[in-house]
Formats: sequence, structure tokens, C-alpha cells
Amino acid sequence: MNPVITAWTAVSPFGVTAESFVDGLRAGVAAPLTAGAAHKAAVVPGFDVRELLGRKGTRSMDRLTGLAVWAVGGLTAERPAERGDRTGLVLGTMGSLQSTMDFTRPSFVEAKPYFVDPGQMPNSIMNAAAGRCAIRHGLTGPNVTLAGGRVAGLSALAYAVRLLRTGRASSVLTGAVEEYSDARSWIEAHSGAGGVLGEGCVMLRVEPPGRRPVLAEVLAVRSRVARPGEVKAAKESCVDSVLAAAGVAAGEVGFGSWSGVPGQFDPLAELIGDTGAATAMFQVAEVLATGEPGELAVVGSADRDGAVACALLRLGSAR
Repeated sequence: MNPVITAWTAVSPFGVTAESFVDGLRAGVAAPLTAGAAHKAAVVPGFDVRELLGRKGTRSMDRLTGLAVWAVGGLTAERPAERGDRTGLVLGTMGSLQSTMDFTRPSFVEAKPYFVDPGQMPNSIMNAAAGRCAIRHGLTGPNVTLAGGRVAGLSALAYAVRLLRTGRASSVLTGAVEEYSDARSWIEAHSGAGGVLGEGCVMLRVEPPGRRPVLAEVLAVRSRVARPGEVKAAKESCVDSVLAAAGVAAGEVGFGSWSGVPGQFDPLAELIGDTGAATAMFQVAEVLATGEPGELAVVGSADRDGAVACALLRLGSAR
């Protein structure tokens, strides 16, 4: 039987709760913008790591890790990890570009290349956020970080499904996180990206069916690699593959959400900006927030480096 999504939470430019994200979607008004280094940005309002998470263990925690820790806490608060619980964590992220640049810059500008701040090193490692989440919330199952650009959330969902099907975890918290920073803004600008940058984190609880009311059943997740100029063809192939895997006809799908396809309008990005590695997972949250029970939904995303992925979900009656 297919794994199911039984809970979700989001930290977004609309606020620090899933409810604020849903309210923002329903209102259909873009999140407020602030001026950034090279882009306008839609940031999580009032997000302060130490204020929200407390002073203990947060002195050196960067913004990206704080977003992830807060979001994971939104799921574990209702169901804390117990001794022997094999709850895993799979997080899609490229890590904190700001922390990485802050750590490496002194090696170029100081008198010696090893005159760096060792306290900043942990945050510059890609799996820092996932590790801190597991430690803070007592998650003892597999701990995985996946980099995949704007499809990272769907890659994480596929990995979570594999962990469950192979019996390596009893349940999995899976999602994706992205922060806004001046470093990210400059890198995006030098990569030719325009528009508004966003940030946030979405986390799902994925587990075997029969334990709790179902928000959505994960029927299949598939991916492709697009050569330059062939993103649309890769998208079509990916959709055909995910439908075939689930034995579903295209006419049965009632909801679709795609991002990153050239020439295709992205309504979610118009509201919360380009959320980078969290893009695809915010689309999953959009489906969970606005879809109808029993509806089949295809969620897909394409990254400008050629990665394409999509998932087919059947929405449950517990929404």
C-alpha cells in the first residue's frame, strides 16, 4: 500500500504557521516585500530564531536552520518522539549560502587562509539543518539531506517513500527549506534570475496507512533530466511516467501545480516569491490546502539546471 501524508506545517512569507499560509492563499494577495541586496524579497515576517526557539541552543543557529527547526517542531509538538521511535527526517535544501560565504570569505581576505571563525563552520555544512532538527526534536531514525534545486522537496518525498517501503523508518518527516539572504540575492542575480525571492519551510509527516486520518496518498513520484531547451518535453515525459506508475488516466487528474517551466505562469511564486529549494514542497502544501477530498493532483517543478520532478497525490477526506 502507498504511504500517506497525515500532517503538514509551513513557515512562509504569510507567517509562521500552516494556518497563516492557508489564509494567505485564500486571500490571494502577495506577501509584503522588503528591499534586498539585488532583489525584492518576501521574507517570513518577524522571524527571529532566538525569540521563537528560545536562547538555549540557538546562539550560533543561522536563519535557514531556524526555519527548519521551527517547522519540524510544528509537527513534533503534537506527537513528540518516543524512545525507540524510528521517525526519520529527509530535508531538501541547498544549505545556507550566507553561512557558507561568511565562513569562507576570511580564508581569502585574512592574513592566513586558516584564519576563519570555527564557530561558523557547522552552519556552512549542507546537512547542518537536518542534524540540528533531529537533535533538538529527538528524531532517531534516518537523517538525510538532499540538494536538488527547486525540485528538492519532491526528491525528499520520493526518498521518504523509499525509507518507508523498505522498513527503514516507522514514519518520516520530510520537507524542504530555503532562506532569503543578501548572499543568495547576489548569487541569483549573477545567475541571471530576476523577480522576487521568497523563503520558508514546509514539512510533511509521511507514514504507512491506517494509523491516522489521511490528508493525501502518495501514489507515485518520478523525475527526469531536461537538456537545454527541452524542459517542456521532460515535463510531459515526467507526467506520463507518474500517471503510468499509478495506473491513472490524464483525464482523471483534477488539480495541477507546476513551477519553473518556461512560459508557464506560476501563481504561487506571484504570492510568496521564488522559494528556491522549498519551491516544490510549497506546491504540495498548496494542494493540501486548496484541493478537494478524493481529487487527484499532479505537483511538479523544474529547476533551471535541468532537474524535473513530479508527484501524483490522491487527496484524503481528513482535510
